[in-house]
Amino acid sequence: MDTKQFREAAHSAIDEICNYYDTIEERRVLSNVEPGYLKKLLPNGAPQEGEKWEDIQKDIEAKIMPGLTHWQSPNFMAFFPGSSTYPSILGELYSAAFTAPAFNWICSPAITELETIVLDWLAQMMHLPECYLSTNEGGGVIQGSASEAIASSMVAARDRYLRESNAHLHGEEREQGIANMRSRLVALGSEMSHSSTQKAALIAGTKYRSVPARAEDDFSMRGSVFRETLEQCKREGLEPFYLTATLGTTATCAVDDFEGIAEVLKDYPLIWTHVDAAYAGAALICEEYQHHTKYLDAFDSFDINMHKWLMTNFDASCMYVKRRRDLIEALSITPSYLRNQYSDSGLVTDYRDWGIPLGRRFRAIKIWFVLRTYGVDGLKAHIRNHVNLGDMFVGLVRSRPDLFRILTKPAFALTVLTVVPRAATAPISSDTTGSMEAYTNDFTPDAGSQVTMDANALTKEVYETINARGEIFLTSSVIGGDYAIRIVSANPKADAKHLRRAFDILVNTAEEILEKEGGLKGAPLLTNGVNGHANGNGHANGHVNGNGITNGLANGHANGHTNGTSNGVSHNAG
Repeated sequence: MDTKQFREAAHSAIDEICNYYDTIEERRVLSNVEPGYLKKLLPNGAPQEGEKWEDIQKDIEAKIMPGLTHWQSPNFMAFFPGSSTYPSILGELYSAAFTAPAFNWICSPAITELETIVLDWLAQMMHLPECYLSTNEGGGVIQGSASEAIASSMVAARDRYLRESNAHLHGEEREQGIANMRSRLVALGSEMSHSSTQKAALIAGTKYRSVPARAEDDFSMRGSVFRETLEQCKREGLEPFYLTATLGTTATCAVDDFEGIAEVLKDYPLIWTHVDAAYAGAALICEEYQHHTKYLDAFDSFDINMHKWLMTNFDASCMYVKRRRDLIEALSITPSYLRNQYSDSGLVTDYRDWGIPLGRRFRAIKIWFVLRTYGVDGLKAHIRNHVNLGDMFVGLVRSRPDLFRILTKPAFALTVLTVVPRAATAPISSDTTGSMEAYTNDFTPDAGSQVTMDANALTKEVYETINARGEIFLTSSVIGGDYAIRIVSANPKADAKHLRRAFDILVNTAEEILEKEGGLKGAPLLTNGVNGHANGNGHANGHVNGNGITNGLANGHANGHTNGTSNGVSHNAG
């Protein structure tokens, strides 16, 4: 392909991309192909001779599009958003044109220096403490994902803890002390933390222990519970060295108790605390959320994915460290072929020492384009618009307490709800005892358990029916034993009409399934008097690998009474 052919092909590709975005909401949002579909459509090997671009491009629509789930669709309300905008796409185009692995400053000085500059801009926008700026001892680096940021932080935390805990020893005695302590290291994270913390512990070769996050605390990790877990680890002879605290958990967007955690860390100064703010951290650019940054100077690192809520294409995970020396000492290796006078002078940044990969793409340019195109005010308006849309959706849900119960406090445009079951009997007393009597029989001694089990089965069926039909895409979660549906609409194309349509789909599907199961007509709402939530231990047994998201494959359903057991499949959206 020569310059003339490239220009023609690029024009055609841009036209197709623009048309895709203009018509994206007309497409089924969730792909429904069967596994292995693409192998049946493509040859068994690469073509012997080159093909024309026109023929290649035809296969995008014919063969690739059917296997795409359309994350940019306003009907995509699952996981968290994966943003994409035209300025960011242009940044990717230039990045591809300027391709350089950029492991050292000398590889392309502009690539390194622009990364430093735009990450300082972003830190200032979020009102991060000054210790995270490159002008002090810290600084920012673009990682591939929040998972990569956690893994890099944990490796640095491990090495710092071992080094400083054994600083009083020397020679062989020091090496032996480090070896003995290494086997007792344990990383901590809230039970609502993303599963990437557990995975990082596997990579770092350490143990992992979760800190309880209780329903009465809105599933936020409290400082007091963190202290209890630390003390228990110490009693067991373990060495806690790392903690993931979260600003916006995956399941419910809970914010951990930063003040309480900071207070505990005064007694455990060697524990590295990383703040995972992958999605909700974007809201920090708005003044009304900046109170969350008050205690961040007590922690060691912080990460936000611009590719989630800040209009930047994947991948753009922005990690900040308070002391860059800690990261560099853990991850720096300088063979002779990487040495140069600029690196040796100490006057430049070599980002290969700030993470796992050696080679790095030119990702700063798309961030630069996005920040310049929308400006701080435009990005604030983007965040506030979605928060307002989320508030509107919550109002719709609350207008139907006969169908839905909001499980946790709505936050950062995320709503988490369950579907309310009804007794398939004639109306009875509205008090708690009377309502529960409708469920009490020879097989159900625990009425509260049965209510929860029925709610879980009903919510799961509503969720799976909606996704199977494909007009909108949602994700589910198991939270404190309750099977729940998550709705978050925060991509650039989202607007009120799409959320209203999503609400109508939820209402219609819930009523359809309730009527099918004989529980809609004349049936009373089952409640214990507080938001329709029945007490009991009939919980969904969905196994969730730390990030709170489950694909909810359940077994057992008979006569409207289901055992509510689900086999959750964790999804890591990076």
